[in-house]
Parts: sequence; C-alpha cells; structure tokens
Amino acid sequence: MIRTGQEYIESIRDGRQVWIDGDRVEDVPNHPAFKPIVDIRARIYDLAHEPETQDVMSYVDEESGERSPVGAKPPKTKQDWYDKKTAVETVLSDVGGVVTRVGDETFGEMWSLFDGKEVLDRIDPRFSENITRHIRETVLHDPFHVSANTDAKGDRSKWPQEQDPDCLLRVVKETDNGIVVRGAKFETAAAYANQAFVKPTIADWNNAPQSEYAVGFLSRMGAPGLKHVCRSGFAGTKPMEDYPLSNRFDEIDTMLIFDDVEIPWEDVFFYRHTEAASFIRSTLHRYSVFPFLQRHLRHADYLLGAAYLSVQQTGVKKHQGVREKIARIAAYREMINAHLIAAIETAQKSPEGLLMPNPHIMYSARVQACDQLPEIMHLVRDLSGCQISLVPSASSFDNPEISGLLEKYFTVGDEGAEERRKMLTFTRDLLNSDYAGHRLTFQLFAQSPPFSHLLAVYNNYDFSEVSELVREAMDVATRTEPVVHEPAPGLVPASA
Repeated sequence: MIRTGQEYIESIRDGRQVWIDGDRVEDVPNHPAFKPIVDIRARIYDLAHEPETQDVMSYVDEESGERSPVGAKPPKTKQDWYDKKTAVETVLSDVGGVVTRVGDETFGEMWSLFDGKEVLDRIDPRFSENITRHIRETVLHDPFHVSANTDAKGDRSKWPQEQDPDCLLRVVKETDNGIVVRGAKFETAAAYANQAFVKPTIADWNNAPQSEYAVGFLSRMGAPGLKHVCRSGFAGTKPMEDYPLSNRFDEIDTMLIFDDVEIPWEDVFFYRHTEAASFIRSTLHRYSVFPFLQRHLRHADYLLGAAYLSVQQTGVKKHQGVREKIARIAAYREMINAHLIAAIETAQKSPEGLLMPNPHIMYSARVQACDQLPEIMHLVRDLSGCQISLVPSASSFDNPEISGLLEKYFTVGDEGAEERRKMLTFTRDLLNSDYAGHRLTFQLFAQSPPFSHLLAVYNNYDFSEVSELVREAMDVATRTEPVVHEPAPGLVPASA
C-alpha cells in the first residue's frame, strides 16, 4: 500500500554508502544538500494520504483492494494518462517548482521492458516473469524508483575490452544466487531512492550475439558494495531569498559505483543477450517521454510567466516587438501542451496490451522541446533585461542604511521594490544561476543526447503511409490515358 513520507525517509536510512564533497554522509535525509529534495519526495507520499489530494495521487487497486500510487499504475486507458498528468500537475503546483526525478517518470521504462516479453521469452522465460513481478511490486509497495543509464564510458574510440573493461558496467561472475556486477553508472536521485533499473546504453554490439555488458537488472540502492559518489549540491550554498529554486529543487546526481555487487537472479531482467539490450535501448522511452515532456511544460510555464511579469512591471508590453517575443514563448508552451494531449487522444496499444502515448507525436515533441529550450530561455533573458544579473542581495534590501535608496530605485509603478526584487531574483535563478545551467543541460541530455532524439523519431516512425501517398501522386502525374469528365446534369458537352 502507499507509504507515508516518514516511512519513505526511514527506508533510505539503510546504511548506504554516500559521499558528497569528499565527505561520507551519515544521514542522507538530514544532510543539507539532500534534505530539501528528500522532503519534497516525502511530501509526494503524503499527498496520497491527505483527503484533498488522495484521489488525485492514488487509486484503489482492484486485485489487492489497497490504495496504490497513480504514477506506478500500468496505463491501459486514456483516462489513466490523464490521471497521471493531473497527479504530476498537482505535485508541481504543491511544491512550487519543477522536480523531475521523483519516480513517476521512470516506471515507464519497466513497462517498455514488459512489452519485450516475446524477446525475453526467447532468451529465458524467467526474465519476463521477473519484470512482470517487479512491475506488480511497484504498485503494491510504492518504492521510490529511479533509472541508471549513463556509463563512465572511458575512451569511446575503443571497445571496452581494449581498455579498462570496467569503464562500462559488466557482469564479472555468476553465483548460485545471481550475478556479480562491476562498473559505474550515473543516476540522478539515486542516493535518496529505494531502487534503480540499471541497463546498458551501448548502440553498437559489433554483431556479437552475447556480451557481459548486455545486462539489465533492478538494484537496491543500499546493496552491499554499492557506493554513491555525488556531485556538489546547490542547496544551502547561497541565501534562500536570493536563490529560491537552487535551494529547494536541486536533484542531486550520483555516480553509482558497483564494486562487485551481487544481484539476485529474481532481480535480473536480461543477461548476456545483446538482442534484449538492443530492444530496451530502442523502446526505453516510449512511456517515460510523456512525464519528461510534462516537466518541460511546467518549465515553459515558469519561463512564460517570468517574461510576462517582467515586461508588465517595466511597462514595455505595449511594444509590438515585445509582444511578438512573448507570443513566441507562449507558442513554445502550447506546442508542448498540444503534443501531450494529442499523444493521449491518438494513443496506441502496446505489444502486451498497455496503452502507449502516440510515439510519433511524443518523440517529435521531445525534439522540438529540447531543441528550442536554449533559445526560449535566452528570449526570456532578453525580455527580463540585464538587471537579473545585477540585482543586489536580499540582505542589502534589509539593511536600514541603504534600504531606502534601494526602495527608491527598484520601485516600478504600483509594484514595490520588494516585488521587483523577488521577480528579478526568481528570474535570475531560473535563467542564470548554476542551478539554471545545470537544469538546461539535464533537460537536453536526461533522456539521451539530442542526436538520439532525432534517431528515435526516425526509428519509430511509420513512413509507409506518406510513401504510398507519394507513389499515388506520381502515378497520377505520369498517367498517359486521357481523363474523361462526365458533364454535369443539364449541361451540353463542349464538343457538341
């Protein structure tokens, strides 16, 4: 059944080995870098228990009769997708910002593997049984589930066997209990998650039917031998009043080092067979691209809102050039929203009976959303003006010796200086801070690099209809026999 926020917090106090800034973290939930985002994840759990939001965040599972999280529910109807969309909107509105790696956006990768049942059954039926069971367990036990994809890679001009073989995660041994893996993966939120779906990102297997690198499994984040080495965080490094987003919404990225970690057989989803690894690579985001784009949509809301409020404060929104720029940002926002709705309305049944958002629309939307994001952010920067990089800190506005001067120079129209300061600092954090730069990079690469976004469109697109359309048009254009048109009733043919 659904957990409470406190139950989640206690679940990650499991003795896991976590380091940040060179120090061992003794208590992840209370560490300054992790506490804000851990509290947000706990809040998401609590929303499923509060009367006002319980029915939005959870549903009653027909088989168990227990309440289960909407995010983990395998989608079978359009309404399931609208329910998921509403749940994400509820979370983002409640916390007042954008959080991406909080679980609901990674369950879909498990559903993608579930759709590969035919592939897995050809290899070993136990693998498809494992994934079916784990999907069910995410519904029943409500874990914080993430996804580990990116390897350390090493020298990419060489095969792993030509350098340190651990540059990509691999299986080094089999035991009666399972497989032993060694190597490293990067995963956002791993240090405060319960489990991760770990899989390869290799595109070229050099025609090898089997490889020790072709392995996918579920790993518990507190497993013996697993080490979390995290990047430096943004929370707590600068005042909250000046960096409201950096301090609350930094989702810490982790290098997961698998130092001979044993994975039980029941947690192995595929092993050695490159066909299975290739399948999951090609279908990995067929479900998870939807919540990923929904976060793009909320990010676009903030960009549009910040731009509009800024030009409204300064009184320049009457200018045609300003209105055109605002309209471009609005069009970007509505482009994403339209794709999300259209993908639900034209959704397709998957090989195993789930309902996929239309992949043509989803993958195309991801290309547009990611390609245009840097331009849109710069457009908002342009409309906001240079002051977002020049505004003094909140402590200066509180200093009685200079507060009067700042009040004078930052008051614009009916807006007091404090409202202007908050707008400028929010927009600075949204566009110019370390957090903003990190988030932009994350959005571009979180679901694979931009070139792979285009390949996903190509590899999942059905070109047969447009090809046939052109063939028919060519046949009409090259037709040699005369076309006889029957005269309309009551008219005399011209030849008469």
